[in-house]
Amino acid sequence: MFTFPIAAVRKAIERGIEDAAANGGFRDPYYGTRSGEGERAGVWLVGDEGVYIMSNGRLAEGARALVIYSEQCHPRGDVDWWDYKRRQFGADDGIEFIEAERLLPLFDRNLRATHLNVELTETEIALSLITR
Repeated sequence: MFTFPIAAVRKAIERGIEDAAANGGFRDPYYGTRSGEGERAGVWLVGDEGVYIMSNGRLAEGARALVIYSEQCHPRGDVDWWDYKRRQFGADDGIEFIEAERLLPLFDRNLRATHLNVELTETEIALSLITR
């Protein structure tokens, strides 16, 4: 399971929408292997060096996407991040797209919640909210 502050996830979605409006749409997280999937408002859940959520709008030359690391898997500060990533995400790098239309209504129905939990199985991405 990976945990992210809801306010930060909202900012990543907003940033992706702003970047898309300014730069011609959303980026394709699957590099053409799943054409049309993920090219809309949402975030990418990325397993790489750590696990993080990333904004998905097209970027201006030299710009960087907004990145929010999970509380459990940040390479700076979590000494066992690699083992945790491997157990929960897999050893290979990867990207999973999570639609804004799935996240925002969940957040809006649970205004007291402060954090998003993301759990991966072999077939799905399970989302839940917690309050801290």
